[in-house]
Amino acid sequence: VLKIMGKQKLSQVVMKIIKHYQEEGQGSEVVQGVLLGLVVEDRLEITNCFPFPQHTEDDADFDEVQYQMEMMRSLRHVNIDHLHVGWYQSTFYGSFVSRALLDSQFSYQHAIEESVVLIYDPIKTAQGSLCLKAYRLTPKLMEICREKDFSADGLKKASVGYENMFEEVPIVIKNSHLINVLLWELEDKSTAADKHELLNLSSSTHLEKSLQMLMDRVDEMSQDINNCLFFIPLQYIQRRQQENAQRQSRGEPPLPEEDLSKMFKPPQPPPRMDTLLIASQLSTYCQTIKEFTSQNLGKLFMAEALQGTSSYS
Repeated sequence: VLKIMGKQKLSQVVMKIIKHYQEEGQGSEVVQGVLLGLVVEDRLEITNCFPFPQHTEDDADFDEVQYQMEMMRSLRHVNIDHLHVGWYQSTFYGSFVSRALLDSQFSYQHAIEESVVLIYDPIKTAQGSLCLKAYRLTPKLMEICREKDFSADGLKKASVGYENMFEEVPIVIKNSHLINVLLWELEDKSTAADKHELLNLSSSTHLEKSLQMLMDRVDEMSQDINNCLFFIPLQYIQRRQQENAQRQSRGEPPLPEEDLSKMFKPPQPPPRMDTLLIASQLSTYCQTIKEFTSQNLGKLFMAEALQGTSSYS
């Protein structure tokens, strides 16, 4: 279980991640940062974090590793937990599964076994429910990444599929009792509009964008499958079959069979990791759309019931 400890602050880690996005990630920018904490028994407790600074092409001399080391050294001097336990990243509509995320998480998890990646979705959070999930690479995928054998045979031998690439870690956000009291007071003072934000029935834009991204990934999957086909031999065989059919219709003998291995150089089997990542992202999109539509269907049925009640009254 992953615990995000507040340490007498308003869920310090969560608030810092949200603040980082609001300051530097408005629009389509993805923000990232480092998670700090400690391991207690069978729990990973994340107690602090700091962001990666946004740098442009002009900052060619910027050393990201040196920056992280300086930040952790400074935190250690002021007696703050400085153990590197992972990283976080913002996402949009659940589009976070990529080769870059896989490589980064493998590097973290290979160096520090307990490392996780926190995925924060600001768009879903803005609709009234905090969307923060933690993921790790499964042991099977870690072994494949160590061996760097991404061929179809290697993945089949390791029994790695898109459904067992990542494992989600449950999260518990913990505050002190004083912070809980403050939250109750803030909720009591909030306006009626804020309290009923969860009842917002507007869903067309979010659903349309999610479906569009799902369709784009399906197109990528189709192109990737086509790239795996051996087009040259396949087209040659089809052309010879057509010629033989025409010769048979004219009563002529068919063309002699040929050894295709001598005519065409056998291509190397393409790596299948990108295909698995696309399939995993498709699964994530489907799950996101399923959760979103199920919540909105409940709202629509409730609104219909309230409308019927008001009409009778």
